[in-house]
Amino acid sequence: MSDDYDKGYAQFARMVGEENIEALTARFRAVCPDFETEVVSVVGGRVWTRGGIDLKTRSLCSISALAALGRNNALKLNMQMALRNGASVAEICEALFQVAVYAGYPAAWDALEMLEDVTKD
Repeated sequence: MSDDYDKGYAQFARMVGEENIEALTARFRAVCPDFETEVVSVVGGRVWTRGGIDLKTRSLCSISALAALGRNNALKLNMQMALRNGASVAEICEALFQVAVYAGYPAAWDALEMLEDVTKD
């Protein structure tokens, strides 16, 4: 594998937990191995490892974008990672207020229900 893949795998392992990384990557690999390689290399290895903003801020930005787009699978994963990256439930709720204003209250409401599910686990 490439250096970006190795960096991405390690980064995702920190964000989802060592005990969950193989299950996460296997979900992508089962359907399309090339997609798994691309996600881990680009998203994990090039984007999440960038400097400039900390992981908590990056998580809050990701949650906002995913909630606005209604991408629930990725939203759930990113909420779980945000909590591991140091974001509090209150901070995620504040990010969702921004979503409500700019992308609509229904999008924020759906995301709040997802957050409730994530925090029950």
